[in-house]
Amino acid sequence: MCGIIGYTGSLDASGKLIKGLKSLEYRGYDSAGIAVYNSELNEVIIAKSKGRVAQLEAKANGISGNTGIGHTRWATHGNVSDTNSHPHKFGNVTLVHNGIIENYESIKNQLGVAGRLKSQTDTEVVAALIDNYYQIGSDPSNAIIKAIKEIKGTFALGILFDDIPNKIYAVRNVSPIVCCKNDDGAYIASDITAIGEYSKEYFVLPELAIAEISRDGFNIYDFNGNQVDIEYIELDWDINSSGKKDFPFYMEKEITEQPAAIQRIINDYVKNDLPCFDINDKLFRDFDSITVIACGTAMHAGLIGKHLIEKLCRIPVNVCVASEYMYSMPIVNDRTLVICVSQSGETIDTLEALKYAQSNGAGSLAIVNVKASSIAMQADNVIYTNAGPEIAVASTKAYTTQVAVFYLIAAKIAYLRGILSKDDVKDFINELKKVPSAVENVIDRREEIHRLSSSLLTAEHTFMIGRGLDYPALLEASLKLKEISYIHSEAFASGELKHGTIALITSKTPVIALITQKALASKQQSNIREVQSRGAMVITIATHGISDNIDFALPTLKDDFNIIPAVVAMQLLAYYVSADKGLDVDKPRNLAKVVTVE
Repeated sequence: MCGIIGYTGSLDASGKLIKGLKSLEYRGYDSAGIAVYNSELNEVIIAKSKGRVAQLEAKANGISGNTGIGHTRWATHGNVSDTNSHPHKFGNVTLVHNGIIENYESIKNQLGVAGRLKSQTDTEVVAALIDNYYQIGSDPSNAIIKAIKEIKGTFALGILFDDIPNKIYAVRNVSPIVCCKNDDGAYIASDITAIGEYSKEYFVLPELAIAEISRDGFNIYDFNGNQVDIEYIELDWDINSSGKKDFPFYMEKEITEQPAAIQRIINDYVKNDLPCFDINDKLFRDFDSITVIACGTAMHAGLIGKHLIEKLCRIPVNVCVASEYMYSMPIVNDRTLVICVSQSGETIDTLEALKYAQSNGAGSLAIVNVKASSIAMQADNVIYTNAGPEIAVASTKAYTTQVAVFYLIAAKIAYLRGILSKDDVKDFINELKKVPSAVENVIDRREEIHRLSSSLLTAEHTFMIGRGLDYPALLEASLKLKEISYIHSEAFASGELKHGTIALITSKTPVIALITQKALASKQQSNIREVQSRGAMVITIATHGISDNIDFALPTLKDDFNIIPAVVAMQLLAYYVSADKGLDVDKPRNLAKVVTVE
């Protein structure tokens, strides 16, 4: 949640900050602001506004200086307003913050500053605490360290001091900060998408280390004053690929990138027709059960993984919502393999659940998209999905690449445990290799889906029904529809209709039925007739030839492999409903891409 950026160098900072904030806006878009040190006036000038970065841009016109920080907000403490927007200034300290300070009320009372605070935020209290310890002309690091030792919570802070005109200070705990530099100066941000155009190499600021940032680069040291070594990471995707190109929305662009992204998974992790990861085979052999920990879309990918692994390997798989995991008395030990799934690798609930599982002896594997992210570094092993930047808040290619990885994990475990022969695995992989072209087929026919979407435009409620592997796929499809179109949508296992759900079906209620499982097709058709008899308007998406009266026919693949094309079809369905309703597809209300607060 929230995005921060900073720049100090030889060029004007405000333009770079605004540009970077536009790239970070998917992390939160309740408000935005910048603070720039103006050397002529010898003061920090702040401009901030509720709403999108575009609204800030007008307010920031004319602000100049070579050093500054910026912020785009997803509100947690205090309503959405100009006053609660970041940056916040108290005394000699101006800062931006991503995270949550849990004990800000007690700090505020301890300092006795309640009457001097302008906002309702936890962030302004941090500025007051640092200012409390700072003396003009002293080393600001000492004040930062003293303040950080009193703070409980997660944070990424970018800090300016009134009497230090050409430096930014940064520190983090859990919440991410990445850093890079070039001949023009030095940059920090919450995400490399905001600053990747300036350098092909970057590093992640270590936790609880102070970064002193000048136009010449970075001085990183721990709380004892010792220099901290940093490891640069090479940016392995073209920053230009993070733009929209000719697409009206990032989501549509990212949907169309899925065939190539899935093919990249196959190219990266299949050697000689066998799944091949840079992981010791022991990890896949020495466990009795698997627990998948994830949130939202990533959790839905885990449900597909559960089906595949249990079916192929006959190993019990639990899928846990990360935010509930630690509080549910989980059964976890050194015979448990924990698989954590996260696009950003920064999802705080998943990260904390991973740490808990590790503390109980579990082996761990992360499936993430972002290199050197917190979850990737915390896990014992990592598989990168290499999907490239995903800017739209509603996840698409991150999900399908996560699912593709689960196909390969299932085949790997089955092969290592002697359940599948080499020829069996080869047949499995050959079917998986058909998926990218099947997805391409769905995308090429997206106007068929666009026509179907028109029947949902005025709907208040939509229901989705499916059996077997279709049911977890519909959970993801339903999430897509509700999060970007604001239509209430629920997915149900078709057999549960008679146990209460069918009471919600009235005349012309839209029901989307998915059929990709041949063994369950006749039962699903019976469920379709049940809702039709109550007046439902049914849209059937099904594998070609599996059923009569198909509204959108999926390419012919074996049952377990048509889930990815099916979900892509329903991503497009949700996309067109949202776009045709005139909504901001990429930035649905109240949501942010990266959830770094509990």
